[in-house]
Amino acid sequence: MEYKLHKLKSGLTVVTVPMPGLESVTVTVWVKTGSRFEDKRINGISHFLEHMVFKGSSKRPSAKAISEAVDSIGGEFNAATSKDWTNFYIKSRSGSVETAMDVLSDMVLSPLLKSEEIEREKGTIIQELAMYEDTPMIKIHDVFEGLIFKGNSLGWDIGGDAKSVKSITKSDFELYRGKHYYPENMFISVSGGITEKSAVDLVEKYFNQVKSQKSKVKNISQNFKPEQTEPQFELKTKKVEQAHVILGFLSEGRGYSGRFAQSVLSTILAGPMSSRLFIEVRERRGLAYAVKSAGDKFSEVGYTGFYAGVDVGKSEEAIKVILDQLYGLADEKFPISSKELEKTKEYLKGHIALSLEDTQAAGDFFAEQVMFLKEVLTPDELYDRIDRVTIKDVLAEAKKIFVKDHLNLAIIGPYKDGEKYEALLTLR
Repeated sequence: MEYKLHKLKSGLTVVTVPMPGLESVTVTVWVKTGSRFEDKRINGISHFLEHMVFKGSSKRPSAKAISEAVDSIGGEFNAATSKDWTNFYIKSRSGSVETAMDVLSDMVLSPLLKSEEIEREKGTIIQELAMYEDTPMIKIHDVFEGLIFKGNSLGWDIGGDAKSVKSITKSDFELYRGKHYYPENMFISVSGGITEKSAVDLVEKYFNQVKSQKSKVKNISQNFKPEQTEPQFELKTKKVEQAHVILGFLSEGRGYSGRFAQSVLSTILAGPMSSRLFIEVRERRGLAYAVKSAGDKFSEVGYTGFYAGVDVGKSEEAIKVILDQLYGLADEKFPISSKELEKTKEYLKGHIALSLEDTQAAGDFFAEQVMFLKEVLTPDELYDRIDRVTIKDVLAEAKKIFVKDHLNLAIIGPYKDGEKYEALLTLR
């Protein structure tokens, strides 16, 4: 699988990923901004704007008109907001890609942002935030990132809170769009059953109204500087039937050369059903149903973490088992065998290959690299980097990352006192 980059006169970057033989095409608009670039007063505006783009545009002045246009071609459309990017996509059959381009460009470049729609949507978003609040398996990630990135915008919730959402006005949206939605800060990915030339021609036709603004101030966020010198703990007391736990450690950002070894490390511990934590926590002790890795990476920093949903009476035991496995791997108490290493590499490569059969995933794969990395790898180049990882590489990352004084532990559970959990932080 190959990709091509095109820089249009406007400054807009186009990423094309032709996938001959496929009947679908995914067109995605990416904007290199998210919650980490917001002001605290309007925390959540990136996500709120994502909603408003679907509420009416210059050619299609209502949510119904937009959805009917996409439905008329049997397409799928949606959007997503992260801490450092926002995207909007339409997936359609190849023969309808021009309509997809027309609708998507109209939505993203010319949203109406009606004041009455903004006020109405505030209620919807506040209900969405309440839904996440009542879904601890999701909410625990916000609690954990609030702990590990304390004092930095990376620790803010992507959706903001009810107070910040209620305060956002039409003028806030207009200022935010002017600051971030300009071509040098935007990317279009087109992937699937379409030729490179056709894709670029259509982007030029439908996105040509976006004007270059080279004088614009670039996205500015407060870089996170790791200064942790002792373990950190956060308890969110909530009446739940199952405790939700994430424990993790700060690590390097997206462009770190050792990220492939870190991926292998996380997968050995909490990847497939034969991974170490799955076997130890679930199969041998029956402490949890779900055990999985929970890491993330940003430009300058990342974290390596692990999630478990456990019996409320056995959360201490589960945490002890997880820590024993992490530290035991780093200390070589539980050594990595050549067989385990090769199995893990094949698992990683297999999952990547399967995901890339989807046109949306293929576009995402290249677009995120283009936005954030100096070097863009094809799948074959990525497989090669994974294949190069040695046991020594994995151990080096484990020894560097799994340091007791850098441990962060977040829990959502029906506990009033976190003292017994804080005591676990000193275990080694």
